[in-house]
Amino acid sequence: MTGDAKVLDLSQSVYQLCSRYPELPAIMDELGFHDIVKPGMLTTAGRFMTIPKGAAMKKLDLEKVLETLKQKGFTVLSG
Repeated sequence: MTGDAKVLDLSQSVYQLCSRYPELPAIMDELGFHDIVKPGMLTTAGRFMTIPKGAAMKKLDLEKVLETLKQKGFTVLSG
């Protein structure tokens, strides 16, 4: 794997993924995960929330979320 590969492991917490990819919170906000950009949310709920759990909670279409992430240059690994 090259150093610039952006891999999202869906079993990892949103906090872990956003720590690795600083552009991810803005993308997630665009997708409907608006709480992720609120101060403190990433370091609290983000520590145990995964993208699939968050999508289910927000009633977002996970396939659409994953497709958008792929279009933004991420490789998605299902947990």
